[in-house]
Amino acid sequence: MASWISMTEACQLLGVQPQTIYAYVSRGKLEVMPDPADTRKSLYRAEDLSGLARRKKAGSKRETLATNTLFGAEPSIPTALSAFFRERPHYRGEDAIVLARTATLEDAAQLLWAAEQAVDFACDAPAGTAAPGRGAAFTVLAGLAATGHSTSGRLTRVLHAEGQALVGQLANAFGAQPGKGPLHLRFAKGWKQRAPVAELLRTALVLLADHELTSSAFATRIAASTGASLPACVLAGLSTLSGPLHGDASGRVQALFSEVERLGEDKVLAHYLSTGLPLAGFGHHIYPDGDPRAAALLAMFEPPEVIARFIHKATELTGLQPNIDVALAALVAHHRLPADAAFALFATARSVGLLAHSLEQRGVAQVIRPRGRYVGRMPVAPQNARK
Repeated sequence: MASWISMTEACQLLGVQPQTIYAYVSRGKLEVMPDPADTRKSLYRAEDLSGLARRKKAGSKRETLATNTLFGAEPSIPTALSAFFRERPHYRGEDAIVLARTATLEDAAQLLWAAEQAVDFACDAPAGTAAPGRGAAFTVLAGLAATGHSTSGRLTRVLHAEGQALVGQLANAFGAQPGKGPLHLRFAKGWKQRAPVAELLRTALVLLADHELTSSAFATRIAASTGASLPACVLAGLSTLSGPLHGDASGRVQALFSEVERLGEDKVLAHYLSTGLPLAGFGHHIYPDGDPRAAALLAMFEPPEVIARFIHKATELTGLQPNIDVALAALVAHHRLPADAAFALFATARSVGLLAHSLEQRGVAQVIRPRGRYVGRMPVAPQNARK
């Protein structure tokens, strides 16, 4: 029988912080299960932890250090933007969940960018001839990247102004109504929604603004380290964000919800659980006890009845809590928002965080250039070298 130990015991065994344990779980190096005595907590496989402890003592050879720089448990890039404390995201030390109760995305941007002036995403530029959505957004962003100027040798306040315009144009391309006013209100008008929905959009945008050093933030920082333009940096980040294992995960949840609405929650759950298929949108390696962003958003509205039942039953049967992707997909379903609205909200909000990462990385006078650790076939030595 496998033995299981608590988070406190796991941290003591490895001499690390909880964030490191979550990272091991996310990379499949450590198995986790709900604590039968308290389902709000988790237990960790002792055998996996023992193996990790042995490998930790194996030494710190150069290639091991190089590998850990990218795939290690601890962040390898210092940042003052966002971090996780007590399993909650914080922006520059402020609890993002608390901030989202009243702040706008403009407020979050001013905080993350450390801007002296209030941020304004007002933008009169039309989305272009293409229909609003992902295609239009990436087309606009690519055009801006093609003609953008390097961030080198430019004042921060000038870059802030450029960033504001960039986010405003991106939002318009996703269907926000061109013009003035807070971005959540412009999205509500563009999507023909009333004030209560606008409040939900405001909350979601703030909750999604940043999430520490994600893969999209890392891609953005690599571009920024070369002196690339702000739109090029954001394009690098949003291209990474568009993957179904990152910012477009809500698309997988929407497909799951479509199955539930067509077949019923019991039939869908029986199929997934009997085949061992993971349920998209449930569980999060950073938040083993539940994604507080999802909890905050779902507390503000009641999802469609069949989806609400599905979320409840899925949580009971798996022990996994819904994450932010479930909350976004439920929001889209409940208010019949455009099909791509979840990604539009995610991409627009996260562009604020990606710009913050770009500006912060700009202050580091060094190009991010990891080294490869070659594991392929070795070249054959020349014939004359054998003599």
